[in-house]
Amino acid sequence: MSTTMYPTESIYNLIPREEVKIEKPPRYMSKFRAQVKHEKMLNKPTNKTMGQVKVDLPSPEKYLLKHSKEPKLPEKQPFSYLDYETFKKPQIPAKADNPLMGIHTKKDFVKTNAFENIMAVPKKPQPIYADTKTGDKQLLENSGLLPKYIKKKDFGKTPEYLQHRTEEVRRAQDEYDSFVKEHMRQGTMKQLSEDERNNILQGLKMNWGELHHQYQGLSVVTDTTPKKYRKERLELEMKQLERDIDLIERYKTIFIANN
Repeated sequence: MSTTMYPTESIYNLIPREEVKIEKPPRYMSKFRAQVKHEKMLNKPTNKTMGQVKVDLPSPEKYLLKHSKEPKLPEKQPFSYLDYETFKKPQIPAKADNPLMGIHTKKDFVKTNAFENIMAVPKKPQPIYADTKTGDKQLLENSGLLPKYIKKKDFGKTPEYLQHRTEEVRRAQDEYDSFVKEHMRQGTMKQLSEDERNNILQGLKMNWGELHHQYQGLSVVTDTTPKKYRKERLELEMKQLERDIDLIERYKTIFIANN
C-alpha cells in the first residue's frame, strides 16, 4: 500500500490565481559612494602588474647582441710606481754629512740612579695564605679572612633606601590616622570597645565550636551528593570563622561604620 499523501481535490483549484510578486526593498546605496570612487581613482597607479600604458617599440637597428648582457670589466690601465714614492723611507745620511757635535749635559746618571733607588719606597708584598699542605698560595684580600667591610664608612648605618621606606610608612600611617580622626569627628565611624571586641570574639569561637561538633558527627563515607555538599558547606563556614577570629585577635583597635 502506498504511503504517499496527496492534497484533497477541489474544483476551485482549477480557477487561475493571480501571481503574487514579492517586492524587494530598494538596495542600500551609501551617500559617500561617489566620493569613495573618486578617491579610489586618484590613488590608482598608472601601471601595476600589466606594465605601462604605452611602451615605445624597440628600434630594429638596436637588436640584442651576443654577450651584450654580461658584466664588463674596467679597462686595463698601465701600472706605474708613482704611488710608491710616498711610502719610501728617507735616505741614509751621506758620507760627507757631519753629525751634530758639541752637545753636552751636566747630569750625572750614576748618582741620579743611585739617589732614586735609595729614596724609593720599597714595594710591599701582597698578603697571601696557603690553603693546602703542599703550599698552594692564594691572595688574602679575596679570601674573606680580612675585616674589609667593618672598616667601611657606611658600616653599621641604615641604608638610604630603608630610610626612605620607613619615611613612606610613617607618612602613610599619619594620613590614615588623620583620616580616622576626621571620620570620628564627623560621627561616621566608631571604635569597638574592649568588651564588645571580646564578646564578638567569644561568639565567633562558639559558632566555630558548634560547626566543628556537627562536622565531627558526619559519616566517614560520603557516598551521596547531599553528604558531600554538607561536608563542603561546613568546611567553608569553619574556614571563614577561622579567618574572622584571626583578624580580630591580630588587631586590638578596630573601627566600624556608625550607621
